[in-house]
Amino acid sequence: MVDAVELCRFDEIKEGEARGFAVEGLRRKVVVVRKNGSVYGYLDSCPHYAGGTPMAWKTNAYLDDEGGHIACHSHGALFEIETGDCVLGPCLGQALKKVPLTIAANGTIVADIREYVVKAA
Repeated sequence: MVDAVELCRFDEIKEGEARGFAVEGLRRKVVVVRKNGSVYGYLDSCPHYAGGTPMAWKTNAYLDDEGGHIACHSHGALFEIETGDCVLGPCLGQALKKVPLTIAANGTIVADIREYVVKAA
């Protein structure tokens, strides 16, 4: 079982940008957002419905028009980039599932996915 996976290089995600990465063993993509020189990781899964639902309406469209929040375009929910907490919409009081990220010495963003890996039966 894989505990961590390299997603991309830090400099491949521009400031104020979000990107989704399909990861083998996960049911949902890992969304990476870069804000104020830091990166934040979450599962692409709005908590409004049990089991979650993908949030982007097109490839990598994870932010609202202003780029200030992660947006679920299915439900209109908005989430704080730094915390994943819902601040508007049908899932107030809930939060996105965090995916811990680190930056390796070579500049690669590494996601700790052990909590979300689908285990074989």
